[in-house]
Amino acid sequence: MADTSRSTLIYQLEDRPPPGPAALAAFQHLLASIVGIVTPTLVIGGVLGLGEHVPYLISMAVFVSGVATFIQCRRIGPVGSGLLSLQGTSFAFLGAILAAGFAVKGRGGTAEDILAMIFGLCLAGCLVEIVLSQFITKLRRIVNPTVTGVVITVIGLSLVKVGFTDFAGGATAGEALGEPVNLLLGTVVLVVILAATFIGKPMLRISAIMVGLVVGTILAALLGMVSAAPLSNAAIFALPVPLKYGLDFDLGLFIPIAFLYLVTAIETSGDLTANSVISGQPVEGDLYLRRIRGGVLGDGVNSGIAALFNTFPNTTFSQNNGVIQMTGVASRHVGLYVAGFLVVMGFFPIIGAVFLLVPKPVLGGATLVLFGTIAVAGIRILASQPIDMRRVYIMAVSFGLGLGVTLVPDATQHLPVFLKQVVATPITLAGLSAIILSLVIPEEHTPTAQPSTALKEEDAPRLA
Repeated sequence: MADTSRSTLIYQLEDRPPPGPAALAAFQHLLASIVGIVTPTLVIGGVLGLGEHVPYLISMAVFVSGVATFIQCRRIGPVGSGLLSLQGTSFAFLGAILAAGFAVKGRGGTAEDILAMIFGLCLAGCLVEIVLSQFITKLRRIVNPTVTGVVITVIGLSLVKVGFTDFAGGATAGEALGEPVNLLLGTVVLVVILAATFIGKPMLRISAIMVGLVVGTILAALLGMVSAAPLSNAAIFALPVPLKYGLDFDLGLFIPIAFLYLVTAIETSGDLTANSVISGQPVEGDLYLRRIRGGVLGDGVNSGIAALFNTFPNTTFSQNNGVIQMTGVASRHVGLYVAGFLVVMGFFPIIGAVFLLVPKPVLGGATLVLFGTIAVAGIRILASQPIDMRRVYIMAVSFGLGLGVTLVPDATQHLPVFLKQVVATPITLAGLSAIILSLVIPEEHTPTAQPSTALKEEDAPRLA
């Protein structure tokens, strides 16, 4: 498999392309990842009402993604995979971050208080992934496709409400929520994304989300729904300021976020396995395992850097594996170009302010697709193994509990505050349920049973 991939590459992992081809390949990676880098910040800022802080937060998201990508591609000591692996803001943490933000907001906290709590929780949580990185290949009993699939599916489904609220006009739309013009805009964005994905050429498919946002924003501008106020209030240039908002901590709010660092470690393992296959690199042996450990360690370290520099946890982006396959360029030196572009862009908050021009229905049309595909990715992982009686009940109980607290949030209102903060988060409740049941319910030794591990060579094409 590795030999076949290697033969189709124009530039292999350690090759150094000339500046022209390297910059062109880097631009395509940038185009594929920029929406994913900034969208979580847009969603968090909009839902929690962070207002004037959002352009700076977007700027820091881009800046840290550049630093994190450099570390992953360059590999500094044991930190980093040494592959052409891009880092960006993780969607997996959205639900838990929003829950923590609402908890602080409910206590009367300001935007600065909310951000201090979020960054404090994320900084503490990154230690979980840093420690896990050294054992990630040995946790097969709980790091398995059933647990991973359940968690990722619930992440996607639990975020659909956020995306659909924006689709209808946004949480602050008031009486305008569900106005036909809002639904029209969201639908147009959906249609454009689908058309670009299934009709367009490879480059257009990679940039489908961006194209949808641009078309939707132009249409909204023609309808008088775009305000230029964010541009007039945004700074043109700003230096990254570590711990600008300070740090705070709450143990009850920490548990869901700590658990998600386990999930993102599993996801990163799969993404790096797929990257290795596409790049013509081994997916077994000491070199492979060293890359997995280094990549997951890089995820943890980079998420710590993100918290220090006022942005949200980072993870390895899987969409860039498709860019490698399309361009035939697997050189990790191209990642250094991408890192440079992102770092430079991060010094200009005005760029982040441009994304604030996107109306809520337009953003909702795009995030509805993104969050839906997260759920589908989880379903695909679950479907990759035989669905025997044991897995049926693990999934049934986990989905029932996780989605139950989403649909009936008052069901936990009489629990102690600490316990409520843990079990009221659907991602944590579903994940813990899947892990506990995986440990308690014995494996059925049937001829169709397969070993459960997230790091198998035969899983790599699926993960790609």
